[in-house]
Amino acid sequence: MTKYIFVTGGVVSGLGKGITAASLGRLLKSRGLKIAAQKLDPYINVDPGTMSPFQHGEVYVTEDGAETDLDLGHYERFIDEDLNKYSNLTTGKVYWNVLNKERRGDYLGETVQVIPHITDEIKSFIYSVGKKTNADVVITEIGGTTGDIESQPFLEAIRQVSTEVGRRNCLFIHVTLVPFISGSDEPKSKPTQHSVKELRGLGIQPDMIVCRVDQPLTDDIRHKISMFCNVQPDCVIENRTMPVLYQAPLMLEQSHFCDIVCRELSLGCGKGDMSEWYEMIDRIDSRKGSVKIALVGKYVRLHDAYLSVAEALQHGGFENGVEVNIDWVDSEDINDSTVDKLLSDCDGVILPGGFGHRGIEGMICAANYCRVRNIPYFGICLGMQIAVISYARNVLGYEDADSGEFAPESHHRVIDLMESQYGVSTKGGTMRLGAYPCRIRPNTQMAEAYKQEQISERHRHRYEFNNEFRAEIEDAGMIISGTSPSGELVETVEISNHPFYVGVQFHPEFKSRPNRAHPLFKAFIAAALKFRASEQRSLLHM
Repeated sequence: MTKYIFVTGGVVSGLGKGITAASLGRLLKSRGLKIAAQKLDPYINVDPGTMSPFQHGEVYVTEDGAETDLDLGHYERFIDEDLNKYSNLTTGKVYWNVLNKERRGDYLGETVQVIPHITDEIKSFIYSVGKKTNADVVITEIGGTTGDIESQPFLEAIRQVSTEVGRRNCLFIHVTLVPFISGSDEPKSKPTQHSVKELRGLGIQPDMIVCRVDQPLTDDIRHKISMFCNVQPDCVIENRTMPVLYQAPLMLEQSHFCDIVCRELSLGCGKGDMSEWYEMIDRIDSRKGSVKIALVGKYVRLHDAYLSVAEALQHGGFENGVEVNIDWVDSEDINDSTVDKLLSDCDGVILPGGFGHRGIEGMICAANYCRVRNIPYFGICLGMQIAVISYARNVLGYEDADSGEFAPESHHRVIDLMESQYGVSTKGGTMRLGAYPCRIRPNTQMAEAYKQEQISERHRHRYEFNNEFRAEIEDAGMIISGTSPSGELVETVEISNHPFYVGVQFHPEFKSRPNRAHPLFKAFIAAALKFRASEQRSLLHM
């Protein structure tokens, strides 16, 4: 029978529920168990796809094309399992499903209520991920903070799950903050006590409490939390802030976190093998030197808007034995007079995805700067489109070259809507989403990075390379190095006589793992490292 673990949070947001859930998933997987993970979010949006990056951070895309919360990226990176549309549920999606059922007459004229109809829909979703994946353990993170009004239907649903599957098949883990008051030089357990009291008032007694701390958890505080929160002393787990995110599973393993979870759920499994993870941490700890990468974007004020890109850059650094220092550059600040000051001391430039006209001219300027000065350039989604626009303007001489998204009146729309997107008026879930195959051209930078002829990568975009300009752009020297298997869609471009100048229409950052960097990020950081040591790099400062 599938076991269910629910991770809730209390006191404040941003405590690391997602990292706790992801770390536990990795530890359980190391013991031979099949793990599925999901996130239940209380906001009323149907999915994160139309939410502002400044408010919500990045939209993470799964293999099957679901637009999901960024925490799913942590799950995939830690657990190394592809998630799916059953891995993320919002209040909006719950009500959408229930109201559609009501319109179809599925409820036979019943009065539709939060209980049982909304809670039943949530429970059905929780159970479905276990059935679809045949998982031994389903780990479900509840978004928000205990006490939030909007979280109550989700908390009631998981309370009901615990009664339906039985307590030995269900485990509640509550992540709380234990603040340290420097003036009195002591940690405080009272916020945790109040949070647990709030949770118990909703009918949920946590089985384990994970305490986020900056200072070691004292025996006295551990005993106090155990006594007043009604959990066993060894079920109070310390979760310290670590210098490297990926140290979290090993720290929790040393606290016997997974041992206790297995005990409480009667999971008859032996010790896990985390040797690969330990080797990865050793590689991280043994890094020598560094490279500086300029991340040129529109949403750099919130770094979580590019979370997977930032993590993938670090993964590339792990495998090249260097630390990656990211310089967050707002594309609106870049122009012909500022570009040298902002980018000349960087060893590489990456342009990630985005939408809308704001900051586009700065991106085009950055792409051309890298092309002319042989600085490694990596364009992702919008970053690829920018590379094409920049090339059309500065090499082909098309001054009005642009994207149909930004300048529909342009005579040289080298990037334009896909034919299937004409007439689409709704925004959510209507782009090219999820995994698509790509055929790689031999003897290219793409082929050198991947070392295979056909790949599969995840997409999230509406506009494509315009084939009307394909021949003349190729004739001018830009190589189309990857296409759809039919050859119809341009998926990647590059410049051959350049240390590294690659643009990809897809999002490779979603498939990068800390113990297995994505080939393109590995190659990009390698090129940046080589550029840092080159004469070309020194010439920029003469």
